[in-house]
Amino acid sequence: MPDPSTDFSPDVGQPAWKVALFYPEQGGWTEADYFELEGGPLVEYDQGCIEVLDLPSKEHQRMAQFLFLLLVTYVRERKQGEVFVAPLPIRLWPGKYREPDVVFLEKSRRETGGVSDGADLVIEVLGPGAESRRRDLVTKVDDYAKAGIAEYWIVDPEEKLITVLSLDDDSYSQHGLFAEGQTATSKLLPSFTVPVTQVFLEARS
Repeated sequence: MPDPSTDFSPDVGQPAWKVALFYPEQGGWTEADYFELEGGPLVEYDQGCIEVLDLPSKEHQRMAQFLFLLLVTYVRERKQGEVFVAPLPIRLWPGKYREPDVVFLEKSRRETGGVSDGADLVIEVLGPGAESRRRDLVTKVDDYAKAGIAEYWIVDPEEKLITVLSLDDDSYSQHGLFAEGQTATSKLLPSFTVPVTQVFLEARS
């Protein structure tokens, strides 16, 4: 029978806590550490700390992809810039990175080290749970406004609503609150429209 004092077998069913020892403590992460992370869950960076986000569901991805395809078609036809889907970090300001579900970058948008400095339009699809909703409805509203992002779309599958926020000086005002049966519009991209009902139907397709 093995001596328990020398039995180093892993605790099956328990998290591999010691893996964390390979990484910096919260507050000690550098931007280089953040960019060395590969694969796994989405991670955002904030002043030396990282925030691990829940992996999106298929329903979440279907809605984000539908919006991406509408926006990329619009932008390419007009040669206005580029559209991307997460994971793709954007630098809001030094030491602060976010990864919006969908992001539009105008041609003139600057980059530093291959990472976009800000964005022109971002879209977030709300995930389930109070923490996810607070992050996108409160925290990111402040973050994206502070970063000078001209327009922020919030897609709410729970309430079946799309909110479009437009930057007015250094804070957002509501350009529109669009429900099923309506067509969401953009202030930044005047002829860009989204059929709200179809966005939520995509989640079930």
